[in-house]
Amino acid sequence: GDVNSLKDVLSDNVTQLIPDLITVVCVAVIMLIKNYKLAMAALLTLPILVVGMLVIETTAHKRWQIYRKKTSNLNAYVHEDLSGIRVIQSFAAERETRAVFYDLVDQHYRAFIDAVVVADGFGPVVEITWGLGGFLLYFIGIRVIGVGEVGIGTFLAFSTYIAMFWSPIRNLANFYNKLTTNISAAERIFDIIDTEAGIRDCPGAAELPEIEGTVDFEHVSFAYDDEPERMILKDVNFHIRQGETIALVGPTGAGKTTIVNLLSRFYETTDGRVLIDGHDIKKVTLKSLRSQMGIMTQDNFLFSGTIKYNIKYGRLDATDEEMMEAARAVNAHDFIMKLEHGYDTEISERGARLSIGQRQLLAFARTMLSKPGILILDEATSSIDTHTELLVQKGIEALLEGRTSFVIAHRLSTIRKADRIFVIDQGNIMEAGSHEELMERKGAYYQLYQSQFL
Repeated sequence: GDVNSLKDVLSDNVTQLIPDLITVVCVAVIMLIKNYKLAMAALLTLPILVVGMLVIETTAHKRWQIYRKKTSNLNAYVHEDLSGIRVIQSFAAERETRAVFYDLVDQHYRAFIDAVVVADGFGPVVEITWGLGGFLLYFIGIRVIGVGEVGIGTFLAFSTYIAMFWSPIRNLANFYNKLTTNISAAERIFDIIDTEAGIRDCPGAAELPEIEGTVDFEHVSFAYDDEPERMILKDVNFHIRQGETIALVGPTGAGKTTIVNLLSRFYETTDGRVLIDGHDIKKVTLKSLRSQMGIMTQDNFLFSGTIKYNIKYGRLDATDEEMMEAARAVNAHDFIMKLEHGYDTEISERGARLSIGQRQLLAFARTMLSKPGILILDEATSSIDTHTELLVQKGIEALLEGRTSFVIAHRLSTIRKADRIFVIDQGNIMEAGSHEELMERKGAYYQLYQSQFL
């Protein structure tokens, strides 16, 4: 909306802007050459026009900023409500939601009226200054004609000149008004363009070679910038061998997700460093790092478009055969072929018409197609039917095979098959080992196993 508004103003008016400016300058020069007294009378009101427009522009700009903000608030609320419509209905909160919506609409309407009332002041200011300029021209013109300084012909010519002068002035004022109306939109656009990524490539960052799969955390600590005193991870150290599957388990908020976010550089370490195949990930480009990682969250986001498009998003240059091979590997091919149009079936945003299990399988296929050197998987906790659960589990096993993997594990089957299990709690690795080893110790993992899986 902001981009289109600005585009319309510029595309519709810029072509006329230069001829209008040339006309104003040429007519002003001609009037000054013909008779400077009459010219000054005609041009005397221009400073009044400029001051009036600046005052209105300053006020209107603030009002339009408020209006744009109210528009954003309204759009965000509508989007959020539509996304959560089932929650609203399940709690019978339609009346309360409607009341908030009407209040936001009212705020939006009032902000629009406030902005329009001020912006519409441009027209009257132009007309008043034009009328005042004409009055001064006739007032002084009658006097200079009376004393014989100019003839009636020159005076009539000036009457034509002033009409020629003020016509493009009106156009320029209208353009300025429209530009002022949309300048807040331009500011929003440039604010977005100028926003710097929180994490960027460091100067001289190198390309990460093809990942083999060893990972090292060396004295890694992490805290959020706004809470530096609260350490999420505290001096974490571990070495992962190529092809190992590591299950991360522990209570909510223990630091499991933070570990994988540091590995993929969605976060930066506060202290220590993370190495992949001996390369400090802060010294390699983000693109070369993330393009070799398969990152699967619980969300399993799918785009609106075909199933083929969604799977090939993992590797855009993949052939159809490679795409179908990836789908077969994670047990997604059969259910896709049962759909009316197979891989060309259109799905809505987030795959709303697909089951939870089907969305997971498509996400697996997309990741499999990307052939990641390191896999990061946050297992979904949603309940699915037994048959689909089996397909999903086989899909996970296919993804994990032969590659270094970090799994934030919720399924006992995944945990038991992991090469090592890290028990995370309060930012520390409390225990590490295989399922059998940790059960024998009867420590933190044993207690977690007893409470969550039995």
